[in-house]
Amino acid sequence: MDERLQGIRVLFVEDESLVAMLGEDVLSEAGCEVMVAMRLSEALQAAEEIVFDVAILDVNLGDETSYPVAERLARDNTPFIFATGYAAAGLPGAFATHRCVQKPYDPDQLLAAARAALRG
Repeated sequence: MDERLQGIRVLFVEDESLVAMLGEDVLSEAGCEVMVAMRLSEALQAAEEIVFDVAILDVNLGDETSYPVAERLARDNTPFIFATGYAAAGLPGAFATHRCVQKPYDPDQLLAAARAALRG
């Protein structure tokens, strides 16, 4: 349990089921309330219906990207982190300097990225 993450609502967007399960477990064990979305449409719907404290967004979701979710979260001033195998170098202009965790990440990196995003 991580007191800094206790009760934090996290949107975890990841299209690979094993990675999604691992991330959900790590965040839940740290005390977070986790909503997993494996498709862009699910993530957009969740972002519209639920107020999250932070989001972790896999950039590539099959043949789509999570950028529309990032744009929605930014409008709502919800902090988010990109998760990608390309690191920040692969992010487009508007998000090129945004916080990013490089995949594959370990549980400690995921939790540290969530804590950092919450601090701003």
